[in-house]
Amino acid sequence: MKQSDANKNGKLLKLATYASVATAVLLVAVKFAAWLLTGSLSILASLIDSLMDVMASFINLMAIRYSLSPADTEHSFGHGKAEALAGLGQASFITGSALILLMHGIERLKTPVPIQAVGVGVGIMVFSILATLVLVVFQRVVIKKTNSTAIRADSLHYITDILTNVCTIVALLLTRCSWGGIMDPLFSMLIALILGHSAWKIAQEAVALLMDKQLPKEQREKLQQIVGDHPQILGLHDLRTRQSGQIAIVQFHLDLNADLTLAQAHTIGKDVEKMIVEQFPHADVTIHQDPVLVSVKSTEDEQKKTSL
Repeated sequence: MKQSDANKNGKLLKLATYASVATAVLLVAVKFAAWLLTGSLSILASLIDSLMDVMASFINLMAIRYSLSPADTEHSFGHGKAEALAGLGQASFITGSALILLMHGIERLKTPVPIQAVGVGVGIMVFSILATLVLVVFQRVVIKKTNSTAIRADSLHYITDILTNVCTIVALLLTRCSWGGIMDPLFSMLIALILGHSAWKIAQEAVALLMDKQLPKEQREKLQQIVGDHPQILGLHDLRTRQSGQIAIVQFHLDLNADLTLAQAHTIGKDVEKMIVEQFPHADVTIHQDPVLVSVKSTEDEQKKTSL
């Protein structure tokens, strides 16, 4: 990845985290006011979720700042996995808030409380949805350019927030019905379940990154196709891939004609690396060139065809 592209991506990531923190703080303020005015447990659920957003977004901010720091003697592959640690932190916060909401919902079912100022509450929740939509759209742009795990986790959480805000509005409107008293706690418990599912998805992706899971199958096949398109490549083997933050780590061996000079083999390797980076801008490519006698290679191919 070019240094200029890395700098642009770094600025985008920082801007996305600042926007996330600012949006979360704004939503906490307006939802706190809405809860004081209405006494709605569903709004309290959404408020707790936004408080978790503030903490999670702050963790993201710190993690991304650290992940963007250059490689050093102790971390030769950089600090990209800090994003995965931030994702696990987010999942923990979300799980905690979901459990709190479940407990509050069960308690409110036992002792229902009337909801006040429903219209004001609905208006504030609509504002919250619009503010969150603006943030999510911006995050989608950043994810497309940077492939950041931390921003993807944050965006997934805010998309879940939109669903919870919609549930809150429905719960507030249903409280006007004669049987609406139980809907507020029931919807708060539904929101808790949605949050729990969101936490599970975030944790899965973070663990996959920490455990060096391979790139998706379609990306690995694309890598093999790119290498195979080079006319002087006789074969590819020992392909290994993983993701570290926004950087894709790609390692493999190339089979080259043993009659090639070292300089020629090096040039071919650089050509292949350039072809890969054109399709995978955030890739860190390591290639090992293996010499193969063309006559031996041809004999092996013929034997394979005969056996088929």
